[in-house]
Amino acid sequence: MAPPCLFLDRDGVVNVEIGYLHKIPEVQWMPGITSLIRTARAHGMKVAIVTNQAGIARGMYTEDQFHELMVWMRAELDREQADVDAVYYCAHHPVHGVGEYKRECDERKPGPGMLLKGERELGIDLATSILVGDRCSDLAAGHAAGIEKVFLIRGTEEAGCGEPHTAIESLAEVERWIAERYQKV
Repeated sequence: MAPPCLFLDRDGVVNVEIGYLHKIPEVQWMPGITSLIRTARAHGMKVAIVTNQAGIARGMYTEDQFHELMVWMRAELDREQADVDAVYYCAHHPVHGVGEYKRECDERKPGPGMLLKGERELGIDLATSILVGDRCSDLAAGHAAGIEKVFLIRGTEEAGCGEPHTAIESLAEVERWIAERYQKV
């Protein structure tokens, strides 16, 4: 049986949202992120980060700068025994993209492309996977990919989201849910 995956949006879930993060000194970890990842791993889950990167599309930073930051972030998480199996990103934007980056893309959330790529590459079961996001587009991507359990960090979508979800105040709530739902390996 294929394992489930914990899909994490990056900005606002893994790190504090600052707007177009691309420099190491600007990284501030979200409280509880390493503990959440360790708990997911202890319960047999894969872990993947799924992130729209409109800053690349807008020409604010390059894909190389994004990759350098992600190598550093993954190394820091690894140091805390909170390793991540994969990072999926979309560098396109249909309206604000510049040059080759200005286009529709099914990998850009709310599209399910990044999650479906994770299913193929990581050999996971989307139906038993979960997603943690801070935007309605995260929830929509999860549902489009067949993920039934999606969590939304409160405070980022004042108008609310139409997609079914569980609103949370902290990542500790997701960690408790995983501990109750999955058998420890």
